[in-house]
Amino acid sequence: MKFLKRSFVLITLIALIAAPSFAGAQKVTLVLLRHGQSIWNLEDRFTGWSDVELTEKGVQGALTAGEEMRKAGLNFDVVHVSLLRRALETAWLAAKGMEMTWLPVEKYWRLNERCYGDLEGKTRKEVAEAVGAEQVNIWRRSFDVPPPALNFDDPRSPVKDPRYAKLDKKFIPQAESLKDTIARVGPYWSDVLLPALYSGKNVLVVGHSTCLRALSSWIEPALSPEELQKLEIPNTTPVVYEIELSGDGLKILSRKVIKQDKK
Repeated sequence: MKFLKRSFVLITLIALIAAPSFAGAQKVTLVLLRHGQSIWNLEDRFTGWSDVELTEKGVQGALTAGEEMRKAGLNFDVVHVSLLRRALETAWLAAKGMEMTWLPVEKYWRLNERCYGDLEGKTRKEVAEAVGAEQVNIWRRSFDVPPPALNFDDPRSPVKDPRYAKLDKKFIPQAESLKDTIARVGPYWSDVLLPALYSGKNVLVVGHSTCLRALSSWIEPALSPEELQKLEIPNTTPVVYEIELSGDGLKILSRKVIKQDKK
């Protein structure tokens, strides 16, 4: 993983050297937003790449997150979102809450949630009864131990989903650990998000729990695997990064969480 990250950093540096030079440092805002509560969140099911809708609470949470970001004076140039319904709905609802539904939206499969393999659609309780709570915790919280793979011929596999029709089958996961998800998110960070930030754009990224933890590892490379495993990003709770960019690289000026008032 360290070698992988070094490679991405080198590629990024080369791209920056080749690009027009900066006219001094500039500041941008990056916000990570996990989708609203989904039906399977409520039912305590492993979701992953499965496509499920938001609950009423999830809808309201997404709207409120947008309202809170508007109150905080946040402005964006673009929204990046996964291809999964719960994130897409959250992105639109948050934009509505911000009164910024006109914002351009860019969709990226690399922002999809971690693939939970053969666990997808199953409740944590039934999996724990089958293999034990300790094994479930290992699959959920270990850094590099993926759950059992989901065969491509399984009806739950996204391999035949039309939204991935142009995606090489080798990129469609059968099961992922956090480490695997970090690797998958890497090209999005180096090829899409980082260049957008360097171009001066304020970006709202709407994604999923493990996916956003994986992205956090690229934003904050000093985070250890243990810290990443413990990092919690609750539903519809904006994580706001204020970032300074210069020819010397990226510097995080602040990281704060906008918590919603509990009513």
